[in-house]
Amino acid sequence: MIEFIGVSKKYSHDVVALDNVNVRIEKGEFAFLVGPSGSGKSTFLKLMIKEEEPSSGKILIDNRDITRIKQKEIPFLRRKIGFVFQDFRLLYDRTVAENITFALHVIEASDREIKTQLKSALEMVGLAGKENYYPNQLSGGEQQRVALARALVTKPPIIIADEPTGNLDPVTADEIFKTLLEINSRGTTILVVTHAKDIVNSLNKRVIALDHGKIIKDEQRGGY
Repeated sequence: MIEFIGVSKKYSHDVVALDNVNVRIEKGEFAFLVGPSGSGKSTFLKLMIKEEEPSSGKILIDNRDITRIKQKEIPFLRRKIGFVFQDFRLLYDRTVAENITFALHVIEASDREIKTQLKSALEMVGLAGKENYYPNQLSGGEQQRVALARALVTKPPIIIADEPTGNLDPVTADEIFKTLLEINSRGTTILVVTHAKDIVNSLNKRVIALDHGKIIKDEQRGGY
């Protein structure tokens, strides 16, 4: 599903962000990507969605080498990956429903499909009945759930969550991870970037640790 084969990324002045990274995340896995600031996590994510290009190596998404795809194919690649950010990145002048269905309108989904997918996504994240609220009427945890629903609504096979609970209290953070686990249980591959050691250790999922651009640990039932 996601595979890095001998991937290195060097920036100017010989700054090495990733150094010969080899890792494979299977379809339906739940994995954490951890490491200190500057370890290469952000570069890893940017390479997956072709915001950056590797200096060397191959990156396979769904068994396709994305380092060889054309510029016009990048939007189709990104439809396979739902992204959840720490700062939510919601449109605050639009309702919950409008935020969630934005991507469906972009791909010109039918009204029927939009209605069906919105209902399903709202139920999945526990926000049924709040589709007409605006983000500033919601708690931080609810706003993150909107961001999750937005990532889910196009049914991507992969969801990347980049510090999804960094701005949330511990109880709300636990609820967000329970939702991510539920999404994962339905077959979606989940990759979570986080510094939340307590959550990583409690969930006992795969842990891929980066440091200075190298994978220093990759354990199926790892701790942080």
